[in-house]
Amino acid sequence: MEGIALFTSQGLYFLFKWVHFLAGVAWIGLLWYINFVQGAFFAETDADTKKKATQQLVPRVLWWFRWGAMFTFLSGWAMIVYLIYTGYTLSAGQLLAVILGGGLFGSLMWFNVWFVIWPAQKVVIAAAKGETAENPAPRAARGLLASRTNTLLSIPMLFLMGAARNLPITSDPITSDKAHTFLGVILAIIALVETNALTATPESATFKPIKTVKGVITSGFILSLIIYILLEVLL
Repeated sequence: MEGIALFTSQGLYFLFKWVHFLAGVAWIGLLWYINFVQGAFFAETDADTKKKATQQLVPRVLWWFRWGAMFTFLSGWAMIVYLIYTGYTLSAGQLLAVILGGGLFGSLMWFNVWFVIWPAQKVVIAAAKGETAENPAPRAARGLLASRTNTLLSIPMLFLMGAARNLPITSDPITSDKAHTFLGVILAIIALVETNALTATPESATFKPIKTVKGVITSGFILSLIIYILLEVLL
């Protein structure tokens, strides 16, 4: 036996990836539960049941949700730093460029969890418990829009993560200019989507495509198709 695999540099990378998988499953699974299951249930149930669920169920869901996001974020960037440290560059191939694209989507989603959704939900929970006089409706609306935005982004984000090692866009080294252009377009998409998440209202035309479960899933696949076309054209 030449050595213990987990105590090598590649073993460390594997541990980062394992944590990334575990935390990511918890995070995205709960994101989809909140948007596809819990939201529909709250819309159909009676006020008393919704109030009790907001007091007792929602805080538990959001604890796992936000810490799943945190550990996914930290382990994901640990993997990217490892790749850069071990010699990967934007011109070495599609791997780093595509992973960075997915990482940018995931980082925006992490930001929304901790700095938009969770602050909004704290007010909603406090109102359900009678601990604040603040009207929770505006906060709930902003949190819903950010949550729908994250659901939209989760589909192309997972597409990019899978594509990094498994989708043969090109076997040739890409130029740094191509990689920078691709990441620049990703950043432009992120800026547009996040601006909408932070400024739109439930009545806005830009919210309508992702207001329903069917709409947000469809929009996610359309954005994934756009991302795929960008991969083919730019890389």
